[in-house]
Amino acid sequence: MKIARFTVNDKVTTGVLDDHKVKEITGDIFGDWEYTGASFAENEIKLLAPIEPNQVIGIGANYVAKVEDIPNELPDIPVFFFKSTSSVIGPEDKIVIPDRVDQVKFESELAVVIGKEAKNVPESEVLDYVFGYTIGNDVTAPQFFHEDGHWTIGKSFDTFTPLGPVVETDLDPSSVYVKANLNGNEKQNSSTGLMIIPIRKMISYLTTVTTLKPGDVILTGSPVGAEFVGEGDVIECEIKQIGTLRNTFVASRKTANNY
Repeated sequence: MKIARFTVNDKVTTGVLDDHKVKEITGDIFGDWEYTGASFAENEIKLLAPIEPNQVIGIGANYVAKVEDIPNELPDIPVFFFKSTSSVIGPEDKIVIPDRVDQVKFESELAVVIGKEAKNVPESEVLDYVFGYTIGNDVTAPQFFHEDGHWTIGKSFDTFTPLGPVVETDLDPSSVYVKANLNGNEKQNSSTGLMIIPIRKMISYLTTVTTLKPGDVILTGSPVGAEFVGEGDVIECEIKQIGTLRNTFVASRKTANNY
């Protein structure tokens, strides 16, 4: 099932995308909800980020180029970082390159949406706490990384976390390919089997540190192939079972007439 968040007739609402139509729903998507009876064609709506996260947590350097490169011993403490929730935008929204930054990096990723409160969850039970999956673009300005490895500023500029186009609730995360096309040219295309720290392990570890809650989003790492981009570049992050997340990069000086 594909859950969409969208605007129609100046109203923000939620629905289920099915056969190029969105059927509006009401209620708690993590609990009880029902159809309203209203439906809209895709060309009648504007898709938004499919979730308004409580928090966004990313994991760094989590892919290898080939299976043989996966280390035999995993790190005791994975490299996690937070991204500001104000950095979240939706499909077709513009990614703004800040004034003092010449270029930023795109990073196409599978994003996990937590569906119920999770604390000290064993790896074998992790997927029971997952609501669904969406696509994330972990846009990054590396020049703002602290020399001691602090990544928050370089990851958290406004517009630096596109999410979408939908949350897919029926997905096997172990068998998808994470792709990215830059200006129509393929740059990333890797199976989630090339993750260094698998999804179950990373989420289980996080729940030993902090309580995850419904609506939390976890970015699971970006495949080899991410590149620097500049003004005017168009990035399409794709996971076949979810869809395509498309955004254009603009310079901050040009945003005044675009919002």
